[in-house]
Amino acid sequence: MLASVGTFTLTGVEAREVTVEVDIGSGLPSFSVVGLPDAAVRESRERVRAAVQNSGFKFPQQRITASLAPADLRKAGPGFDLAIAAALLAAQGTIRADVLSDCALAAELALDGRVRPVPGALAMAERATARGVGRIVVAAESAYEAGLPGALAGGVRTRVVPVERLADLQRLGGTDEPTFTVQGLRRQQPDQAGQSRLGDMADLRGQPVLRQALEVAAAGGHGMVILGPPGAGKSMAARRLPTIMPELSDAEAVEVLRISSACGQPQSDTPVARPFRAPHHTISPAGLVGGGTPPRPGEVTLAHATVCLCHWTLRRGAMPKGSASTDNLAASTPSTANAEGSKKTHWRNCLSLESAGQGPGWDGIARLRMSDQAP
Repeated sequence: MLASVGTFTLTGVEAREVTVEVDIGSGLPSFSVVGLPDAAVRESRERVRAAVQNSGFKFPQQRITASLAPADLRKAGPGFDLAIAAALLAAQGTIRADVLSDCALAAELALDGRVRPVPGALAMAERATARGVGRIVVAAESAYEAGLPGALAGGVRTRVVPVERLADLQRLGGTDEPTFTVQGLRRQQPDQAGQSRLGDMADLRGQPVLRQALEVAAAGGHGMVILGPPGAGKSMAARRLPTIMPELSDAEAVEVLRISSACGQPQSDTPVARPFRAPHHTISPAGLVGGGTPPRPGEVTLAHATVCLCHWTLRRGAMPKGSASTDNLAASTPSTANAEGSKKTHWRNCLSLESAGQGPGWDGIARLRMSDQAP
């Protein structure tokens, strides 16, 4: 008895297709998962076993083999639980196998059969829509982000099927099949920007050169280097930069939501606005630019299409000859810039407000020197 169903795995912020095949054969009772699974995927055997039994289904006391193809792609996370359980139930004839042929499932299972959301539902739904999959079955909490790609793409949509328990899979293909429809993205109104947690640009008093620099950076998507003593208002000004930036386009909004979804931040139908990232100055390189196995986004990726405020303390003698020394440096990058290049002070694309001095690594740098005098 063999059954298969489609699912997805995350590689960074992109989704890759995975086919789950479950075979129930004769032999001593066992349950094995093959296909380069990590520890969380291997532990899905116990979650699936308990969820199937606690949902009122019979768990086969035979030799069970679950294969995750392609076999050379590493699989990570608990998002394969629902697909493995669905293929298992289809293999033993509990649910219809033909209904699963045009389905993709991605969710975690609790021991009592409840369905839990997993990171990256938006990226998985985008991939399912691009591949022409008829249904994508996700947890009820992930239904909104799974429905966004179909709402924005137009044409034929991938139907979103939110489920709360494993037993709801029996309703697939029936008249009582649950569905969820997203009308579109909700936008943050322009008059709401100044009331956000980032404050309002009106809070910045004086500093006319700085205000002009922020406006030019927001309009053109430039990077900025702000030099000044502590307390001059560098961070306060940089935090208010997103409030005067243009509204996110549909493509930018989906990219921002996809990245935050892949990082495990739940999405809802709240208005979409530009986020703001301000990592601590002691952040590691991996935390700043991402990395790991499997790769995870860093702060630079999370600042896509928005602002990332980075603080650095310049070493004595690092300033160009003839420049005033500073205590802190804040760099705001409205786009996804090369953080490694920034740490090496290669600021060749920054906004030029004052001619810089000459020196190694500082040729062509754009900088804004702030006054510490009260307005």
